[in-house]
Amino acid sequence: MHAIRPHWATWTFLVYAGGLTLLGAAGGWLGYLDATSGAAGYAAWTLVVFALLAAQALVFRRTSHPVAAGVFAFVAVSMFVAFLSALWTWFGWKGANSSSAFGGFHLSRLLIELLWLVATLAAVRMFRFPLLVAQAVVAGWLLVTDLISNGGGWSATVTFAVGLAYLVVAAGVSRPYGFWLHVASGTLIGGSLLWFWHGGNVEWTLIVLASVVYVFFARISGRSSWAVLGALGLLLASVHFSLEWAHVRVSFFSTGHGGRDWVPPLVFTCTGALLVVLGLLAAGRRPQVGQELA
Repeated sequence: MHAIRPHWATWTFLVYAGGLTLLGAAGGWLGYLDATSGAAGYAAWTLVVFALLAAQALVFRRTSHPVAAGVFAFVAVSMFVAFLSALWTWFGWKGANSSSAFGGFHLSRLLIELLWLVATLAAVRMFRFPLLVAQAVVAGWLLVTDLISNGGGWSATVTFAVGLAYLVVAAGVSRPYGFWLHVASGTLIGGSLLWFWHGGNVEWTLIVLASVVYVFFARISGRSSWAVLGALGLLLASVHFSLEWAHVRVSFFSTGHGGRDWVPPLVFTCTGALLVVLGLLAAGRRPQVGQELA
């Protein structure tokens, strides 16, 4: 199944920007309709919005506009999930609220996540649009984590395992689809590590080491998304050490200064230098780099 490969151009940017803007606008319309309609009326409206977006995606597909079709399919799948949520509310089948996103066993929530995953995979098969894989990996993570965990550290452990599973799957998937699997894998693994290692200096030092591993894995795998996530981890650690070593205490209402204003710029200077060094190491000895610059 050959994937659509959108190339950077003015028109592709505008199609992406327009489609994602429509997604935000659809969310705004649903918020308005939710406030002005009953449960049955809101479910009907979400079905109308979903049907219009799905129909437009099919029109673009038939008229040989695959990128526009894929973007509208992405928005339509999101509205399909909103329709399911509205339908469940109308039926009175929504699970009780929980302090954790994965707290409790709610069959209705699991069914929405399952249908979301199925619908997204069907859309990927029909439209062959890589961006749809982003929704598939999110739905798959939610389904598995919600099914076998109950929040807290166990959910973080399951998230780490799902990230590893995505990495294994990504190894056998073509590059356009595999990109989102690598992004999901790196995000889930990194997010679970942040859950466990967000306390003191020792934990944040481990985050720095994990971030460096991410950068080197980006070179080994040829996937730059790991380098982006590794750089983000280094920046987050830099923020922690800047506040810690400068004796700055941040609260919701005020920020206290500890008299070491030179610490943050020093920390970020070291971080920037480390990123440059890692970039040069990742480049290796490539004569063609100098030729490209010339």
